[in-house]
Amino acid sequence: MVKGLVFPFEDLLNHTIVLEQEHELFRRSVSKFVSEYIEPYANRIDQEDKIPEEVWDSLKRQGFMGLMIPPEYNGQGGDNRSHVIFAEEISRVSPAVYVIVAVQNLFIFPLLLYGTEDQKKKYLPRIASGEIIAAHANTEPGAGSDVAGIKSTAKKVNDHYVINGVKTFISLGDVADVFIVSARTSPPQPGKRWWGITTFIVERDTSGFKINRSLEKYGLRGSHVAEIVLEDVKVPEENVVGKPGEGFKVVVETYDRARIGIAGQALGIARAAVEKSMEYALKREAFEKKLVDFQAIQFYLSDMLTKLQTARLITYWAAYLADKGSRDFIVAASMAKLVATEVAQELAIKAIDIHGGYGLMSESGIERLLRDSQILKIYEGTTEIQKITVIRSLMRKLYGYTPP
Repeated sequence: MVKGLVFPFEDLLNHTIVLEQEHELFRRSVSKFVSEYIEPYANRIDQEDKIPEEVWDSLKRQGFMGLMIPPEYNGQGGDNRSHVIFAEEISRVSPAVYVIVAVQNLFIFPLLLYGTEDQKKKYLPRIASGEIIAAHANTEPGAGSDVAGIKSTAKKVNDHYVINGVKTFISLGDVADVFIVSARTSPPQPGKRWWGITTFIVERDTSGFKINRSLEKYGLRGSHVAEIVLEDVKVPEENVVGKPGEGFKVVVETYDRARIGIAGQALGIARAAVEKSMEYALKREAFEKKLVDFQAIQFYLSDMLTKLQTARLITYWAAYLADKGSRDFIVAASMAKLVATEVAQELAIKAIDIHGGYGLMSESGIERLLRDSQILKIYEGTTEIQKITVIRSLMRKLYGYTPP
C-alpha cells in the first residue's frame, strides 16, 4: 500500500538538501575561474571544434581534473554537490569544457568503487595532476544504453586477456592516455543477460589499440568522440577492474553517479538560456517598447526561471542523497537527468524564440545551447533509460517486483 506524501521514500528527511558555506565559497571560485579562463574562448571552441591548450592547462593548474579524487591520491576530494556546482558553472559558458572533467570521472568512479589499491595509486594521482587523460570505452555500434548488449570479447590466456572489438562515440577517445574498456569474458547466463562482462584498464600505447577515426557531431563541439578498434589487445590480469564477469555492475554504477553531473551540465545550459534571454529582453526594443514589457515575453521568462529552479532543486537533491550514502540517490539521479535535460532543451528553444533571428546566429551562442542539449539527453543513459530506471527502482523497492 502507498503511504503518505513521501512516497516512494521512507520519510520527509529524504527530501532534504543541505549545502554548506564551503560549497558557496567553491561556487564563487569556480565562477571566477570560468569568467577568466573559459568564457573568453567559448565561441571559439564551438566554431573551431577544438578546446585550446590554454583551457586544458588552466583546468590542470586548478586541480579540477581531480575534483572527485580523494586527497590520499592527490585529488581535491570534492563531493557530489561540489561536482554539480562545478558542472553548472562551467556549462553555463561551455558544456564542452565540462566534458573533459566528466569523462575523467568515468574512469575515476570505477577505480574508487572496484579498483585495487595498486590501480588507484598507479592512475589516480596522475589523473589528478593532469599528467594523463582518462576515458571510458563501453559504447559499441550495436550497444550503448543496453550495456548488456556489448559484443567485444576478452579471452583469458595464461596471466593476461586478449581483447577484440570496436567501441564508438568514445568521448576524449582521440586524446586519452588510458581507458576503462568493457568486454565479454563469458556468454550471458540464462535469466542473467548482464553476466559475463568484465572491465579492464587499457593504456593507449598497447599494441593493437587503435583510434580508428574521430566522429563529426553537431553538439558539444570542441569535445571530440572517436571510434576505437581493439585487435588482439593484450592486457595483464592485474588490469581487471572488479570481478571477472561482473563488469556490468561496474559500468552501471559508474553511470548512476555520473548522470548527476550530466544533470548539472544541463543546469548550466538552462541557466545560460535564462540569463541570455533576460539580458536580451531588457535591451532589445520592438514597437517602441522593450521586449520585457510585452506580457508574452514576461510569461516566457517566468516559466523559464521556474523550470530552471525546479531542475536545480532535483539535481542538488540527488547529489545530496549520494553524498549521504543513500541508495535512493540512484532513482533520484535518473529523475534529475530526466528533468534537467528536458528543461535544458525546452529553455534553449524558448531562448531562440525570444532572440528571434539573432538566436539562430552562431555569434549569439544561443543556437549552440540547443545543439548541446541534445547530446545530454543521450549519453550516460538516454531519456527513455532514465524512465525505465525510475519505474524499475520503484517497483523493486515498494513491491519486490522486477519487471522483465
